Amino acid sequence: MNLTLHHLVREPKIKLDKNPLLLLLHGYGSNEEDLFSFAKQLPDEYYVISVRAPFDLTIGSYAWYAINFDADENKFSDVGQARASRDIIADFVDQLITNYAIDADNITLIGFSQGAILSYAVALSYPEKIKRLVAMSGYLNTEIALNTFANNDFSDLKIFASHGTDDQVIPVDWARKSIPILESLGIKVLYKEYPIGHGVAPQNFFDFKNWLQS
Repeated sequence: MNLTLHHLVREPKIKLDKNPLLLLLHGYGSNEEDLFSFAKQLPDEYYVISVRAPFDLTIGSYAWYAINFDADENKFSDVGQARASRDIIADFVDQLITNYAIDADNITLIGFSQGAILSYAVALSYPEKIKRLVAMSGYLNTEIALNTFANNDFSDLKIFASHGTDDQVIPVDWARKSIPILESLGIKVLYKEYPIGHGVAPQNFFDFKNWLQS
């Protein structure tokens, strides 16, 4: 197989001619093992593929793009790296369809934190590739989407977005501000908050799993 990103695969337990895909994108400083711990609890008919981000930080720790600090300790994102990762993921989706019996019309991105930010950029840039998006503890950064994203047809895209109200890493306000922008593009969004910090509450997992199956 000629695949550009390191990944883990849980084969579907119910084999069809073509199976839907859940593609898991981890957060900054994590790796493909992190979200893959959910895999056995996800619906049986899906391929569950968890992917490692392309930029190395330290051993076992990866990023979709660098986050740098200036002299005043303001955080800023490496937009060039983020855009590169956006297109790496879009290409990787095509590679997965070629190499596995995946239904190209039924692909869901599940991102946490930086993985959610990147998932938004992929889905908004290439909605013809992505049917659904689960964005947990992230926000919409339109700077890393294609410049022409607002012209895309989003009539088939559905989003489940969630955030912890006590998140110290990505403020809940950033997630809240994303929702009206998405809705203004005509995207169907279900948004939920949980009384936690920067993580995935059991109820959050249960809610998005129900949403996937509804």
